[in-house]
Amino acid sequence: MRRTLEKLAEDRRLKEEEFTTKLQALEGEKPAGDLSRKAARLEESLARLEERLKEYQTESRVKKSFLRPVPKPRSSGRFNEEVFLALKELRDIVIDWIHQTRGIPVATAGLFRDLAALADAKDKEWDALGSNHVGMIFKSMEWRVDKLAAEHEDVKILMKKFLALRENLDRLLAALEEKKMPSAAEVKDVLGPLEDWRYAGFENRFRGREESIREQLRGYLPYFQTPGRHLDLGCGRGEFLEMLRDKNIEASGVDLNGQMVAICLDKGLDCRQGDILESLAEENDGCLAGIFSSQVIEHLAPAYLKKLVETAHAKLAAGGVIILETVNPTSVFALVQIYYLDLSHQKPVHPQALKFMLEAAGFEDVEVRYGAPLGEERLRNLPGADEKTAVLNRNIDHLNELLYASPNYAVIGRKK
Repeated sequence: MRRTLEKLAEDRRLKEEEFTTKLQALEGEKPAGDLSRKAARLEESLARLEERLKEYQTESRVKKSFLRPVPKPRSSGRFNEEVFLALKELRDIVIDWIHQTRGIPVATAGLFRDLAALADAKDKEWDALGSNHVGMIFKSMEWRVDKLAAEHEDVKILMKKFLALRENLDRLLAALEEKKMPSAAEVKDVLGPLEDWRYAGFENRFRGREESIREQLRGYLPYFQTPGRHLDLGCGRGEFLEMLRDKNIEASGVDLNGQMVAICLDKGLDCRQGDILESLAEENDGCLAGIFSSQVIEHLAPAYLKKLVETAHAKLAAGGVIILETVNPTSVFALVQIYYLDLSHQKPVHPQALKFMLEAAGFEDVEVRYGAPLGEERLRNLPGADEKTAVLNRNIDHLNELLYASPNYAVIGRKK
């Protein structure tokens, strides 16, 4: 028995050393060169390309005028040469990044296998000792697993985007080498994914981890139990679609951002890229059991939002439900720290204004549901039971309601 325990302990120790060595190597591995400098080069190259294209479009639109002289356009050859050099520099940067990050997904996948082997070795050792504390071991390593899993997914998505961008750049460079001016669609194929990538990175940094978002959205699940298909407008990374799928609820999503759609498709979710109003309008009247949208309507112009709500009422079946969640502008903290953080936001929507909009579109039993209020940020009441302290505490409570109310709210409507 002693020899068995010693052998199991040695096996576990060797696997721990192997796992730790690989983890340290991965954490310490940095691509050659300064990534921030490379990112700056990428932005500068992209800015130069955009400037050249804008100049070309301006010159192409110039018409003869009696009031002002027509500026002499630059030669086509000179322009093609400048665009060619800008694209070539952009392509070189992308290829450089691809080569430097190519091995990271493989390394993290191998690390997961080593982690499973280590857990198995620990399991066997504790079983031999007659202990049931394996769960404590897993708990102590949980933060590493979560961190590695998140980074593994981020790198896979980034690699996919780089490879797609390289293909588009290759096509543009080939066209320029043949002395052909790239079409607007070809240029959009290059610039569009970069813009999608920027916003996806912004959301990953500031929206929060997917686990916390799922926890935030969990309270909406009971509203979507009606049989039939449900549609998530602006589904983002697909957190709510995943939750519906886990409950065997039929659902699909649509998002304008191609990067978000790619993330959803990688998860095996039913999702397509497109404008949410146009996609909703393509549905048959009365065909949907539910419509959901989280943190989207603050990106929309008022007229667009009004049309979206009216169209949603037409597409829902009788008994269908719509839930629109957004930032709560009656919370000063939410307005300053959340709403104004995202430059793509168009206009905050007051809860009562959104409630009225749904009622005007024909929805019934419309209710406003607020999320959990902020906790740590709230002002603390003063100790004491005298009258002055009571007055101060009431004022503190009023301030908390104004400053630190729930950062999110949802308006829920039903079609009878």
